[in-house]
Amino acid sequence: MTDGIDRLVEVMDRLRSPGGCAWDAEQTHESLAPYALEEAHELVEAIESGSRAHLREELGDVLLQVVFHARVAQEHPDEPFGLDDVADACADKLIARHPHVFGDEDAGTMDEHLRRWDRIKAETSGRESVMDGIPASLGALARAQKVLGRAERAGLADDAADAAGDEGVGDALLALVRRARVEGLDAETELRAATRRVERAARAAEQAGRDDTEGSSG
Repeated sequence: MTDGIDRLVEVMDRLRSPGGCAWDAEQTHESLAPYALEEAHELVEAIESGSRAHLREELGDVLLQVVFHARVAQEHPDEPFGLDDVADACADKLIARHPHVFGDEDAGTMDEHLRRWDRIKAETSGRESVMDGIPASLGALARAQKVLGRAERAGLADDAADAAGDEGVGDALLALVRRARVEGLDAETELRAATRRVERAARAAEQAGRDDTEGSSG
């Protein structure tokens, strides 16, 4: 397994080093940030497509973003770090957040596991609120799911419900997100699937119109 990772790191080093690729050498964390978002979205599309080949390709593109950022980070003059540091920190985090696997705590229910996860994250990340750490850049639907989930696990669901109104479009959308959570569904995934159905129908109607036009002109 490490042979592939080592080869990717070597390729990235070559591209980033003198005599490599001028474009790669010029990139920064900031300039690469939009690509990370783009690749993450493309990975989700690959998952939903059901294509194993597409999934493997897009996982590679996401991995490239990590390797690229780690390579750029190695060059920082004051606080350099590399891919091994990133991997070690990730492993440490997983171990710390799974005391029922790597420690002596009981596994408990899934709800208890998620509550424990949030508690440990708050303790280790210095977060003051259960809402800290939810990216502002998330789409509104995905962010609503995160906020509602955090509120529920923190025992704040009633307060969150009281804060929501029932008259505007935003309130209606939030109510649908809450309904999706109750039904065990991911609202973002459900909306994407519904949108794809509309898109397919529109494309089919569009093609049928072209066929009719070509047939009548022939």
